[in-house]
Amino acid sequence: MIIGVPKEIKNNENRVGLTPAGVSALAKAGHKLFVQSTAGNGSGFSDDEYKKAGASILKTIAEVYKKADMIIKVKEPIKVEYSLIKEGQLLFTYFHFASYEPLAKAMIKSKAICLAYETVEKKDRSLPLLVPMSEVAGRMSIQEGAKYLEKPMGGRGILLGGVPGVKPAHVLILGGGIVGTQAAKMAAGMAADVTIMDISIPRLRELDDILPANVKTVFSNEYNIRDAIKTADLIVGAVLIPGAKAPHLITRDMLKLMRPGTVLVDVAVDQGGCIETCKPTTHEDPTYVIDGIIHYCVANMPGAVPYTSTLALTNATLPYALQLANKGWKKACSDNEELKLGLNVVDGKIVYKGVSEALNLKLTNVEEVLK
Repeated sequence: MIIGVPKEIKNNENRVGLTPAGVSALAKAGHKLFVQSTAGNGSGFSDDEYKKAGASILKTIAEVYKKADMIIKVKEPIKVEYSLIKEGQLLFTYFHFASYEPLAKAMIKSKAICLAYETVEKKDRSLPLLVPMSEVAGRMSIQEGAKYLEKPMGGRGILLGGVPGVKPAHVLILGGGIVGTQAAKMAAGMAADVTIMDISIPRLRELDDILPANVKTVFSNEYNIRDAIKTADLIVGAVLIPGAKAPHLITRDMLKLMRPGTVLVDVAVDQGGCIETCKPTTHEDPTYVIDGIIHYCVANMPGAVPYTSTLALTNATLPYALQLANKGWKKACSDNEELKLGLNVVDGKIVYKGVSEALNLKLTNVEEVLK
């Protein structure tokens, strides 16, 4: 199979779809790889490293799309890429269709095969291609939140961990999944006073067992959230419903319950955000203020630490990429239920229920496109 790795062109996105090690593994399996010039620079990988790994270097993104049967990238295609995508071309990347209808309609029109990292799912309901970036984003949410709590950044002027004789900041985390757990670990490690909420009592029991004593678990409902935000200094939104829009756990009217300078970090922004006043921002312009509350809603948080993120992502995606390249997408998805669940849009049809429901568009049974 001919595999293309274009340079990411979303604002301040420095990750790349494959490391040189990933290219080497696919090349040794007999596949031909084309990498766009400087695609890996932001992650610390040179064109020479990709050449030595077995790839050919192409100057432009258009050349990569033109030659490739499968495109491996990190973020969803943006508008300038839509016209480059070919009918029948396999795109293996993050899409988050449920939160952005224009992208879904563009991919429907392209008649490409869109296999989304974020909906590849194991039998235990875990999301293996979302986990590594969720781990990065969860940890970064505290790192960034702590920064924006500083007074020069507009925050309340609070040191996350406090000092002897001065109370630490109160961190509220909504969601006890991968993002929430990693955020809690980081916040606890910085000596903050942490509360983590979830709607699953079994999950709260697990978290109570594994997290440090400065992390408290609380059942998530509107009453408890409204009470907790009154004293929170940093609030992390970490809610995910695979392939579907995130529910709004913090509504616009709740902002008035918070103290000025409180920081909101909505890690669910890729899926529409779990904070009603959330709108996607960029690393270039990461925050905005509503009612005195700082909103940090960068849609590609792991892009700020591309070396770590690219290595972690390729570690997770490569086994699946090899299956797709070795077998072709139809056989690979027929043989592997995890990959089948990654199919979102195929040949102009939506085949993933969460996307269909979020956008109110017709759903086609995935088995029909696998015949």
